[in-house]
This record gives sequence, structure tokens and C-alpha cells, in this order.
Amino acid sequence: METEIRDMRRDLKKLMIDIALIKKTLLEKEELSDWAKQELGEARKTPEAECVPQEEVKELILQK
Repeated sequence: METEIRDMRRDLKKLMIDIALIKKTLLEKEELSDWAKQELGEARKTPEAECVPQEEVKELILQK
């Protein structure tokens, strides 16, 4: 019983650390790099008709 409680406390502490890291990452307001902005701009110019549907890509990957 005592070991179970100790294990649960250890696991809870790990979860708290992970959650704190996730919160920090989400709250940081970082800018995209110039390269990322350029790539995003180019991607947005691509007509949707030229894009491959996600399900099709998934099937291609799973076939290999």
C-alpha cells in the first residue's frame, strides 16, 4: 500500500512537470522565422485542387 502511494506521488510529480513544460511552451509568444513565413506564404498560394488529400497521403504511407 505504501509503495503504491509513493509510486502515485512520483507519477503525479512527473505529470506536473510535464504540464508545466506544456503550459510554458503554449504561452510563449514567439515569432515565426523568415523562412517559415515565406514557406507558409507559398503554401497558401497553392490552389486547394493541387493539394493531395490527407487520407490519400496516409494510404500511400501505410502501403509501404
